[in-house]
Amino acid sequence: MIVVKVGGSEGINLDTLCEDLASLTQEGQNWILVHGGSHQTNLIAEKLGHPPRFVTSPSGYTSRHTDRQTLEIFEMVYCGQINKGIVERLQKLGINAIGLSGIDGRIWQGPRKEAIRVVENGRTRILRDNLTGIVKEVNTSLLANLLEGGYYPVLTPPAISTKGEAINVDGDRAAGATAVALQADTLLLLSNIPGLLKDFPDESSLITHVKESEIESISDYAKGRMKMKVLGAKEAMKGGVKRVIIGDARNPNPVRDALAGKGTVFE
Repeated sequence: MIVVKVGGSEGINLDTLCEDLASLTQEGQNWILVHGGSHQTNLIAEKLGHPPRFVTSPSGYTSRHTDRQTLEIFEMVYCGQINKGIVERLQKLGINAIGLSGIDGRIWQGPRKEAIRVVENGRTRILRDNLTGIVKEVNTSLLANLLEGGYYPVLTPPAISTKGEAINVDGDRAAGATAVALQADTLLLLSNIPGLLKDFPDESSLITHVKESEIESISDYAKGRMKMKVLGAKEAMKGGVKRVIIGDARNPNPVRDALAGKGTVFE
């Protein structure tokens, strides 16, 4: 079992990703796909007159400020346009994919953050209107039933809070939680860069291997969204996933390449 997370940044080729997954399926590989959609969501939000707003925590992690209107746009793009677009691609390739959000069947559940601390203009303040949270529970029985029935889950945020509210969650960490819950052998985190770079954005500075004991020491190299990927890798390995690979979704065979160790391998 592998869990694959593909980001939503510009430049990612979903056609080749789906072709690669379909080829692996024919060889008997079981997988679950988790996807993002940040770039397209930003574009749609701008067109709808509610441009995206990003906030940074005191520890340096950047996330989308998610008020109710932002969440509705988020759902429209992630759960609608992108999710169903991926499912359609896979169905054309003969893969009986099923697209679900973390809300459906409480696939991803966790507490909503009642308040978050953010740094703006050098000052720390508290935000309370943020519909975000973290995945603490995964409905493994539902996912296992789907896989046993020959369905391939294509999952996307948002998740559901313990109080029944839709909450935005980080896709990399949600994928990590899913891999841990399903006792997956490998977690792939695919993006529009080759992996963790020592000197971002110089792609020739790729860090190819990281031992679990080295994650803390190399975390300073992670910039922007890569910080969440490294955190997701750390959490997954702590939960028992043997191998996490941050790979390049722009490659012709992104999943195969990552499984072959092309990218940054955490083990």
